[in-house]
Amino acid sequence: MLIIVQIPCLNEEKSLAKVIESVPASLPGADGVEVLLINDGSTDKSLDEARRAGVSHLVSFSGRRGLARAFDAGMDAALRLGADVIVNIDADGQYAGEDIGSLVAPILAGEADVTVGDRGIPSDPSYPPVKKALQAAGSWTVRRLSGTDVIDASSGFRAYSREAAMRLHLVSDFTYTLESLIQAGSDSLAVKSVPIRAREVNRPSRLFSSIPEYLSKSAATLVRVYSMYQPLKVFSALGGVIFASGFAIGIWFLYYFISEGGKGHVQLLILAAVLLIIGFQVMVMALLADLIGANRKLLGQVLFRLKRMESEKAETRNGSD
Repeated sequence: MLIIVQIPCLNEEKSLAKVIESVPASLPGADGVEVLLINDGSTDKSLDEARRAGVSHLVSFSGRRGLARAFDAGMDAALRLGADVIVNIDADGQYAGEDIGSLVAPILAGEADVTVGDRGIPSDPSYPPVKKALQAAGSWTVRRLSGTDVIDASSGFRAYSREAAMRLHLVSDFTYTLESLIQAGSDSLAVKSVPIRAREVNRPSRLFSSIPEYLSKSAATLVRVYSMYQPLKVFSALGGVIFASGFAIGIWFLYYFISEGGKGHVQLLILAAVLLIIGFQVMVMALLADLIGANRKLLGQVLFRLKRMESEKAETRNGSD
């Protein structure tokens, strides 16, 4: 049972070594624990610090590709290395490496496919009220969209079983935290929240420059991902609202037509006709999108089997060596 702890990193020379050193050398139920660094085009001394701290494996980009791409590359590399459980921890020192054992325990016990660290933000006095409100609203939204009961949806401290990692196929370039949970719910994976410790990080975010930017990008990601996994619900609801609006305006026109002897208000009739046509077209799009979604699920199964075959070949080569 091999556990690989992956650390996406962008210019974290001040904290990276401590994060690597905090990773336990061994854990109950595991044959080994190794550290994988994903360098997202760092321009400082992060690579030197990682080598000094004794990182086991390294994936390095020549330029910045973003957190989601770094996370995805790390998952792929960890699977090729034969990981049975993959842990993701940030390089900024926000999370305690000592909590990795608690995080992976439900997966090792067969109780979960994915575990997400719960920072306990609502009860932590160090978090400002605005951040608490945003975290609560965001997590509630993700729970509703994903069908999971995850408490802290934006937490980057999480663990995946080998099968769960193979089923993960990201399309977002912004962040993996939201999309991966919606995908896990869509694939009926068991997701469990685990209480963890979190430290305050006193530096600007590498992911976004302001709260409005984060909210807009997160909202766009949620809409895009949910519409990709549940297209029939999204487009049929949208088409239904437009069609119903056109129908209501048509009834309004009929009222004026009858009560005023058929004079005037032709603009209502035109608007009603336009909305009815658009609503019908959007509902037809819902059916087409649902068919595309079915193909996406088939492609997901193909990718899962390809990843499993590649990992089995890698294990065979490693065993022969």
